[in-house]
Amino acid sequence: MTTQSKFDLPQGTLDLLILRVVALGPVHGYAIAQRIQQISKEALQVQQGSLYPALHRLENKKFLVAEWGPSETGREAKFYRLTTKGRTQLKNETESWARLIEVVGLILQHPQGETS
Repeated sequence: MTTQSKFDLPQGTLDLLILRVVALGPVHGYAIAQRIQQISKEALQVQQGSLYPALHRLENKKFLVAEWGPSETGREAKFYRLTTKGRTQLKNETESWARLIEVVGLILQHPQGETS
């Protein structure tokens, strides 16, 4: 099976991935990008130019809150954590994605040429 080395994420997907990673515990931006890359087995690489605007957007929507604190390198970093509203959003988006995957799977598995 061949796999693409990089993917263009559909609109809104990055927000879902960020919420999922932050749900694991407070984390700073650079570590979020690293975890997404690591968990996706290097298939997804989030650029800073996409990551930080998404973090600010999620913070503005009250899905995330952030506090400054020392990172593992000793430098100050903004650590993000999920709010109650963010947990609800993560649950809803995860369910929507699962349903979309199921429906797209049905269409892709349908034998070509059949109409029923």
